[in-house]
Amino acid sequence: MKFSELKRVDLFSPYTLVIIIAIYVSLAAIAYQEHLKNLQWISITTFIYVLIGTLFFIMGVFVPKIIHDHSVKLKSIFRDLKVTEDNSEQWYNKCRVLLDERVLLTAVLIALFLQGLNLYLLGGIPILSGYLKFKATTDLWRIAYPLFLPAITILLAKYPRKWYYVLFVIGLGVFAINGYRTTTMAILISAFITLYYTRKMKTTHVLISILIIALIGIAAGYIAVMSIQWQQWSLNPLQLIAYRAGFTMMVFDKILHMAGFTGGDLFHQALTTGHPRVTVGQVVLNYPVGGNTPTTSITSTIFGPAVLDFGFYAMAVQMFIIGVVLKIIHATHQKVNGAVTALYAIVLTHTMIWVETGPTDSVVYLFYFLAILTVIIYATQLFRISLKK
Repeated sequence: MKFSELKRVDLFSPYTLVIIIAIYVSLAAIAYQEHLKNLQWISITTFIYVLIGTLFFIMGVFVPKIIHDHSVKLKSIFRDLKVTEDNSEQWYNKCRVLLDERVLLTAVLIALFLQGLNLYLLGGIPILSGYLKFKATTDLWRIAYPLFLPAITILLAKYPRKWYYVLFVIGLGVFAINGYRTTTMAILISAFITLYYTRKMKTTHVLISILIIALIGIAAGYIAVMSIQWQQWSLNPLQLIAYRAGFTMMVFDKILHMAGFTGGDLFHQALTTGHPRVTVGQVVLNYPVGGNTPTTSITSTIFGPAVLDFGFYAMAVQMFIIGVVLKIIHATHQKVNGAVTALYAIVLTHTMIWVETGPTDSVVYLFYFLAILTVIIYATQLFRISLKK
């Protein structure tokens, strides 16, 4: 492929997740090969599980396309029809008020205020203190983050005013201070994917942006880890990235011998106010509970929690469903653009982050719910319009 042809490739289709998984496994392999902090090679069975899980994801991405291509009705609806203010129902038009520029801007400002208040009440900078970082995910944060990310991303998609980029940078800063690399990367990558689809970015700008995002991710992760007072690290930033991948894959390797052990507890905690990653550390690695040192959050890859909860078949079903849902949202964003593009960017970004952390965040399920609900509402309008023709 020529360099100039890269712009014609959809860099952020659902298949991007396959590339992320491959890169992650490669980083883990480097950690094992170099024996970083005495990491040893995991079993071949673990790599087979990763491969099978990835194949089920690919199958999930294929299914909606196959159904669409073999249905004349669906092809005519999604190819020829479009929802407008004139042909949609009144309640649907009222829902559009939520996408009004003033509503979105208000949501962004409220979110920034709540996160600023959260940092003030913490009394310090969490990214520089492991103890403050452990306390930083408060109820204020749980309101501010899921309010800020969709609002600012939709603003960037639909209303590209220059000072909204200033608000984005401010938001990125105040949430990055919270100390969690995943939040920083989620905001940054979601915005980039949104701009990639809604702006005519030059290929060089795309590649430079990806490089800058990678450098910020490495730096944010390194600073956050080095600020944990009760841990000592001698690895450089690049080694740390490989080590984290290797350690997480090692946790998944151990989980394979404990399939079904938690019996759905991790999934229940993910949907409530529990701490599933802490539970993974306690169950799989026998990390202690309580004491003066905050409990440790342990990641287990996108495949780990499902296997630990219910076993191999749960992992296969989970990956298949993720593939189906991502494909449907992606196809809808290609037709609708705007707000749906922003929601797709948010969901895809968090799913890519799940490759390391696993689907254990209630806030991400909220983003999935919003995206799916949006698709259902839009599809309902299309089918209603088709019946009138």
